[in-house]
Amino acid sequence: MGMVKDKARLDWKNLPFDYINTECNIRYYYKDGRWSDGELVSDEMISLHMAAPALHYGQEAFEGLKAFETAEGKIVIFRPIENAKRLKRSCERIYIPAIPEDMFLEGVRKVVKANAGFVPPYGTGASLYIRPLVIGVGGKVGLGPADEYIFIIFVTPVGPYYKGGFKPVKAIVIEEFDRAAPLGVGDCKVGGNYAAGLRGRQFHIDKGYPIGLFLDPKEKKYIDEFGTSNFIAVQGNQYITPDSSSILPSITNDSLAVISSDMGMDIIKRPVQIDEIENFDEIGAVGTAAVITPVTLINYRGKDYNFKDGGNAGPVITELYNRLVRIQTGDMEDKFGWLDVVE
Repeated sequence: MGMVKDKARLDWKNLPFDYINTECNIRYYYKDGRWSDGELVSDEMISLHMAAPALHYGQEAFEGLKAFETAEGKIVIFRPIENAKRLKRSCERIYIPAIPEDMFLEGVRKVVKANAGFVPPYGTGASLYIRPLVIGVGGKVGLGPADEYIFIIFVTPVGPYYKGGFKPVKAIVIEEFDRAAPLGVGDCKVGGNYAAGLRGRQFHIDKGYPIGLFLDPKEKKYIDEFGTSNFIAVQGNQYITPDSSSILPSITNDSLAVISSDMGMDIIKRPVQIDEIENFDEIGAVGTAAVITPVTLINYRGKDYNFKDGGNAGPVITELYNRLVRIQTGDMEDKFGWLDVVE
């Protein structure tokens, strides 16, 4: 039996990838060396000191994950323990007190259950996006970690990240800007990486490309990642993804690699030179928001490199997308134990 719930009155099949207010969010407060119990609140606003380190020194980290309704009416969250682990790594890097994995999971489950009416119905192609966020809030002028923190988890129903969902796009290589520094925080999910990527984002939009591909910040020789997602390539029977210290480890990428291996493919994680792109059969941009966006053309230094005739998504990336989405919605066996059922 599924969870009994009244659905919100929304146009589920035409949801934007944007914020829609729901019933409530959950908050935890850190003070005097410990985290408080979670508190469900309906307020969308937060109050913080004007000298909060989150505002001045960027001391904040966040996550993104999704919940789905299955064919049986169950609500499932996709691999939340991996997000808990990644947030822990981000917090360690920027001196935020660790958020215990059990607290993270408790908060995610509670806020999803409390907003069950906003989980899009099975078959609509939409999902409930979950955004955990931790910020340093205690007033402090000198550079240093905050003394107090707020950990918030809010949810919002979303449609596909890119309009049209699983449809091929064109990309351009960005050499004019970097999204992260060597030995910086590119492998952490912190706001500074995204602020640094905004100029690059505007650059590729102005050039008429939906997405941009960043190269390594040191030599501009190796592929790092797309602006909001990891890079993957298919070459024969190989699933290839770059190995770099400035790439955010993607849970979607990891999931697709597991599925690829299950399909009999070889998983190759190594430095990938930009000059190699002409040899690849298929390319995809992968992440929680978009799942997989097939990339059928990359413009590099004025030259177009095409993948798959006619600009259609390739067969391997299409199969990977279909398998992952079917696991998330309960249409395919969850043999990897990825779904966390909300009771």
